[in-house]
Amino acid sequence: MKILLAEDEKDLSRALVAVLSHNGYEVTAVYDGEAAVEAAQQSLYDCMIFDIMMPKKDGVTALSELRAAGDMTPALFLTAKSQMDDKVSGLDAGADDYLTKPFQMAELMARIRSLTRRSRFEARELSYGKVTLNMAEMEMKSENAVRLASMEARLMEFFMLNPGKTFTTDEIYSHVWKDDAEQDSGVVWVYVSFLRNKLKSIDANIRIEGNQGGDYTLICSES
Repeated sequence: MKILLAEDEKDLSRALVAVLSHNGYEVTAVYDGEAAVEAAQQSLYDCMIFDIMMPKKDGVTALSELRAAGDMTPALFLTAKSQMDDKVSGLDAGADDYLTKPFQMAELMARIRSLTRRSRFEARELSYGKVTLNMAEMEMKSENAVRLASMEARLMEFFMLNPGKTFTTDEIYSHVWKDDAEQDSGVVWVYVSFLRNKLKSIDANIRIEGNQGGDYTLICSES
């Protein structure tokens, strides 16, 4: 499981990386809000941890930009302030939770587990371009609607949670089919083909770019 950590206090960042790595997480550490946005746009993360007060871009600005671009990765804010306004601004920016410094590492780990568990099981309704995906109903619609099979819905959810990002076949396979050891990575192309046909059938203005065995990106044909 991958975590993006944006914390400008180097000593705290090193301590958090050590604890998270010891608990089995793969951590990318950056030290300002601008680098956090760039990292989130270039790779897939299961959870993001942002300090609010950072150079170049503060955590609230960084997360607001990512949410506006459609990135719905669970996000946790760290803040040295105890004022309610600081917490409210973070939640309004799209944070799922926050911790006030100083905090116990055990509490941070519990919050991360809660966020990642919640993101896996909650019924989502996602939108990108003119397309809406209802995970509870397994339905995708634009000009009209179409039902999706379970794995079609999970793959489409993956793309719609990460619009504009480019992923290898192996990255997609490891995240979407991680609980199905009977399949191999060739199944990604099969389901991408299914989704392309269904996107066409609903006259969608989004499309999955990429070729068999290569990289894939969900893009919108209209700005």
